[in-house]
Amino acid sequence: MGSQNNHEGTLIDYRNGKYLVADDPVIGFIEGDGIGPDIWRATRPVLDAAVEKAYGGRRRIAWKPLLVGEKAHRETGSYLPAEALEKIREYRVAIKGPLSTPVGGGIRSLNVALRQYFDLYACIRPVRYYEGVPNPMKHPERLDVVIFRENTEDVYAGIEWESGSPEAEKVIAFLRDQLGADIRPKSGIGIKPISPMGSKRLVRKAIEHAIEHQARIVTLVHKGNIMKFTEGAFRQWGYEVARDEFADQVVTEEDLYAKYDGVLPEGRILLNDRIADAIFQQLLLRPAEYQVLATPNLNGDYLSDACAAQVGGLGMAPGANIGDGIAIFEATHGTAPKYADLDKVNPGSLILSGRMMLEMLGWPEAAEMVEKALQQAILRKKVTYDLARQMEGAEEVGCRAFGEQIIACMP
Repeated sequence: MGSQNNHEGTLIDYRNGKYLVADDPVIGFIEGDGIGPDIWRATRPVLDAAVEKAYGGRRRIAWKPLLVGEKAHRETGSYLPAEALEKIREYRVAIKGPLSTPVGGGIRSLNVALRQYFDLYACIRPVRYYEGVPNPMKHPERLDVVIFRENTEDVYAGIEWESGSPEAEKVIAFLRDQLGADIRPKSGIGIKPISPMGSKRLVRKAIEHAIEHQARIVTLVHKGNIMKFTEGAFRQWGYEVARDEFADQVVTEEDLYAKYDGVLPEGRILLNDRIADAIFQQLLLRPAEYQVLATPNLNGDYLSDACAAQVGGLGMAPGANIGDGIAIFEATHGTAPKYADLDKVNPGSLILSGRMMLEMLGWPEAAEMVEKALQQAILRKKVTYDLARQMEGAEEVGCRAFGEQIIACMP
């Protein structure tokens, strides 16, 4: 189960699609930039307390710092040092605060770079309502979804050329002369690759999640009515995965009415699909009809943030980037540099990402303790400024003090 050292922790192993986790796993942490160190200082004690209380001291996390981002650039000249990449591969599991996008330099986004380097193809974003969190909806509690966003393809692949560049002109000439495409001169050009392999493994992971968590509905989200051979293909490949690999567990919406008179058989999962623009409306008007959503990259980016807005914003929205054998859990918001070092912001996103991590480690008791204690802390109304300013009778506390409130709510 990995190399053993009582003082340093045990490396997590990965075999046959499963993480093998000892009672003292090594987990890397990236503090992040801007408010990252603030929210990490609040988050780590919460996760440690939950593990301590849930398992009576029998389990603990051996945290290892990873140098990535602005601090790494100051100390090494690189935003993403090779040593940190090697450590992430060795540890297999890491948690990170927000990272800033370098100005100039060659890396468009450190977050995208990490996803592509480790092939973290599934961005997983659970979105649900916590009672007492200010939000714009009449019934925010009706939204409870997990979004599986493909993380490596689509327009995020970074294959594009600037308007007027020799490369763009060459691509335009090829498309015009060889393929008959009508493209305006001086257009910027971007390529949107969506593959069978990338689509199928993402949908597979979404269906597996639904089976494991007894969800009843998986929805493929796409704009296939317009982009027929990319997003339309994503839809088709998703249905193929269900047919070829989950035939005994999944019923398509077409078969639901053709074979089952519209009644989903007990223990089966309904697989349907919705056009991307329609799903935004559906999740506002009929959110209870959706549970697990699988989507290409760009749609998933919009959709996960829009869902988070329905239940109170990104401050309470966790996320994970998961591949085969490597997982990085992350705060889903930005670095908010104007609030850096003020001990002010809400650490909820990172804390709930830590809850996701505990669940993946196979420590559900600790994960549940984090979630329930966070809910209780909100109901006690001693919360960070973003919540306090919208909650009647609330007392504003700092970032770390909010973390201490959560610990105080643990049994």
